[in-house]
Amino acid sequence: MLDLFLYVLAAALMIGGLAGAVLPALPGVPMLFGGIWLAAAVDGYRHLGLWWLLGIGLLGAFGVTVDFVAGAMGARRVGASPQAIWGATLGTFAGLFFGIPGLLLGPFAGALIGELLAGQSVLRSTHVGAGTWLGLLFGTLVKLVVSFTMLGLFALAMLLG
Repeated sequence: MLDLFLYVLAAALMIGGLAGAVLPALPGVPMLFGGIWLAAAVDGYRHLGLWWLLGIGLLGAFGVTVDFVAGAMGARRVGASPQAIWGATLGTFAGLFFGIPGLLLGPFAGALIGELLAGQSVLRSTHVGAGTWLGLLFGTLVKLVVSFTMLGLFALAMLLG
């Protein structure tokens, strides 16, 4: 009975992790990895051993890293000043405390303010803010691909093991 409960919990974590790949309020990749690890533990690591978990975990770490720096990468891509890149990074971090609106607007506002502090025009600053936001969209896409790849590897390990 406990095993059934733990498998249901693992599935809920995986589903929540997939939702978190597109909803910035949820830590999607860590939740997904937690669900995969829990399922492996309940299974006694018979199907999903150390190497599978390490590989899936490294993939997840890559996804989290890209997600966190995507806004700053987007700002850099449009030729942002160092102040704007720092602003995008700080805006991403500050946005974590304000839910979905903060996560959507924080990096944009941080890059915009940073570019304004660098002495650029409002139009140029807005362009950099938009580049930052496009970087966030790219980060979300990468996080979604990583999440489905993690699930695919989990399924493959369960089938092969």
